Amino acid sequence: MEIPKPRGTRDFLPPEMAKRRCIESRLREVAVHWGYGEIKTPTFEHIELFTLKSGEGILGEIYNFKDKGDREIALRPELTAPVVRMYVEELQKSPKPLKFFYFDNCFRYERPQKGRFREFFQFGVEIIGSIRPEAEAEVIAMAVEMLKMAGVTGDLHVGHLGIVRSLLKDILPEHQGKIMRLVDKKDEKGLEDFLDEINAPDDMRGKLFRLIGLRGINAVHEARELVGDIGAISQFDALLSLLDVYGLEYQVDLGIARGLDYYTGMVFEIYCDGLGAQNQVCGGGSYRLAQLFGGEDTPSTGYAIGFDRIMEICEVKPAAPVSIVVVSFEDTRKEAIVIAKRLRKHVVTYIDVMGRKFKDQISYANTIGASHVVVVGKNELDAGKVALKDMKTGGQELLTVEEVAGRLKE
Repeated sequence: MEIPKPRGTRDFLPPEMAKRRCIESRLREVAVHWGYGEIKTPTFEHIELFTLKSGEGILGEIYNFKDKGDREIALRPELTAPVVRMYVEELQKSPKPLKFFYFDNCFRYERPQKGRFREFFQFGVEIIGSIRPEAEAEVIAMAVEMLKMAGVTGDLHVGHLGIVRSLLKDILPEHQGKIMRLVDKKDEKGLEDFLDEINAPDDMRGKLFRLIGLRGINAVHEARELVGDIGAISQFDALLSLLDVYGLEYQVDLGIARGLDYYTGMVFEIYCDGLGAQNQVCGGGSYRLAQLFGGEDTPSTGYAIGFDRIMEICEVKPAAPVSIVVVSFEDTRKEAIVIAKRLRKHVVTYIDVMGRKFKDQISYANTIGASHVVVVGKNELDAGKVALKDMKTGGQELLTVEEVAGRLKE
C-alpha cells in the first residue's frame, strides 16, 4: 500500500535542499553580522501559550492534541510566543537588549495554496528590551538586507498601530481586537457591519476609515490632522527619519494592522511580485508579550520571513560542489575504501556500494556529473599511486593520493 505525504506538506530532494541551505546560510550570515545570536525552542508547547495572545479563535488553525499526561499541547503555529516564553522563563534578568534569531518549522491547519503550507518555515529575528525607534529601524533594515542577500526585492510598507489605536480608546478591548483583525484583512464591509453592531460613534468611524486608507508621503501629516499631535505620531516620525538614514525605500501605510492583538506600535510588511495573492514575504512590528506570560512588561520588536515564499521567487543557484568517484576492481575494493576516506577530507567523494563492474562505475560517474574519477588498480597501487582521470577532457595521469587531493582543491 502506497502512503502519500499529508496534505500541505512537502518532500525536499537534494537539489532543492541545496538551494534552501544556500539561502538559509545567507540569512544567518546577516543575522550574525548584525550581532544576533541563534536560539531554538521546542516544536510543541502548552496550548495556552498561543491562545493567551491570540484568543480561542486560533484553535481552528492549530495542530493540537492531549499528551499521555492529559496535557493540552500544540505544535507551534509561529515562533514569537515561544521566544518570549523562553525570555520570561530564563532571561529576564539578562542585560538588555537581547538580540535573537531563529530558523524553524511551524504548523497551521490552513487550506494549502501557492506559498502557503500546513508545515512551513520561518526565519525570524527578535530584539527584546528596547522601546527606542533605533531598535525598530534596525529590525526593519535587517529584514530588507536579508531579502537582498536572498536575491529578493520587495516593497516595504510601514505603519504604526499606536496611531490607529488612539481612535479606539473608548472601545472595549475585545472589540478593539476584532476591529484590528478586520482592518488587517482589508475587510471594509465586515468592519462596517461590526461597527454598526457595537454602535460605534459616527465621528470615530469616519476618522478610522480615513486613517486606515492613508498611504504615501503625506500620510503622517494627514494622520496628525485626524488624531492630533499624539506621542505615537512623534515616535513614527522618529522611526521614518532613521529609515531614511539607512537609505531604505518605503511607503507609509496606516492600513497595516498585522491582525494580532499584541502588536502595540510600529508594524511593517514587505511584499513581492510573483506569488499571487500570498505576496507578503516578511512582516513584523513592536509588541509587548512578556507580561501576558507572567513576566515584567518588556518592549520588543521582531519579524518573521516566510522562508517558503522567498524560495518560490529567489533566483539564487548554489554552486555545485566538485565531486569525484573512486573506482576500483574486485581485488582493490578495500584499498579504494581507504583512499576514498582520505580524499573525503578534501572533496566530495563517492565510492561504489553496488558491486558494479569497472565500466559501470565509470558510467555512474558520468551520470552524477563527477568532475574526475580516481582509478584504484593493482598496478597503480604497486607504484604507490592512483590514476586521476578528467571526465571532461578524458586526460589521465598517475599521482599519489596527496597529489590528487592538492590538484582537486585547486
